Amino acid sequence: MLSKNQLGFLYMFISICAFSLMDIIVKWSVDYPIGQVLFFRGFFGIIFYFFVIPRERLHNFYITKRAGLHFLRCISGLIALVSIFIALRELPLATVVSISFAAPIFTTIFSIFLLSEKVGIYRWLAVLVGFVGILIITEPGISELNIYYIFPIIFCLGLSYVAITIRQLSSTEPVWLISFYFSLAITLLSFLTIPQGWVMPSLNDFILLSFVGIFGGVANLWLSQSYKYAEVSLVTPLKYLALVFAIIFGYFIWNEIPTIKTLIGALLVIISTLIIFRREIYKKKIISTKPINE
Repeated sequence: MLSKNQLGFLYMFISICAFSLMDIIVKWSVDYPIGQVLFFRGFFGIIFYFFVIPRERLHNFYITKRAGLHFLRCISGLIALVSIFIALRELPLATVVSISFAAPIFTTIFSIFLLSEKVGIYRWLAVLVGFVGILIITEPGISELNIYYIFPIIFCLGLSYVAITIRQLSSTEPVWLISFYFSLAITLLSFLTIPQGWVMPSLNDFILLSFVGIFGGVANLWLSQSYKYAEVSLVTPLKYLALVFAIIFGYFIWNEIPTIKTLIGALLVIISTLIIFRREIYKKKIISTKPINE
């Protein structure tokens, strides 16, 4: 029988594998419009979530009193998703994954303005280190300008706001409902791109594209389950396995070799986010150990 931490560790590992496989399929799907790939991400994500909705909630699972916040979560999530899909197609896999690790840095900044959280000197230093890492990877104004570097950064901004809204929603809403509305929004909005010219996929391509939604659904749900069962400090560093997978898959499938600057920048971003997570855990421990009469 697995302990809670071991179970959380397993959920995180499966989540990372699912996200990595989804990234590979998205990068492979260059012959299909982004909107059509979004449809597969949303529609097959919805089908997956129907298997995890509690039986007693099936007749009214969609009821929520926080429609406005769900709307904001969906819009920010869509911006993030479209941006990462574009980045995966146009940039090396390891580069996209490296920059995407910077999302907690932007979450820290957003939490100051949206949640009125206080950020100490250590987290500000972590933010600075993270931005230096991003600058090393993208080399703005030094190397030949590549506009596609902006998309993983937009992804980080969108994902950071998603994290803020999920933090607010999760106090009253189950994880599967938050994810269900997001998948529904993806599906409905993807139909607006049909006039741009969707392509009839072959049977093999259809199966592969459907796994964009299945892997995305599994990854999101089990990521949440991981944080539910295990200590954040234990499972969070495991997320950086995604970079190892990106380097391996990028090399063997697309002959991509990450540059030294990408690896150095990724290391700084990882150090930055680890500092942020450690300070967050330390802050929570301080709050939880305060006497009630203080």
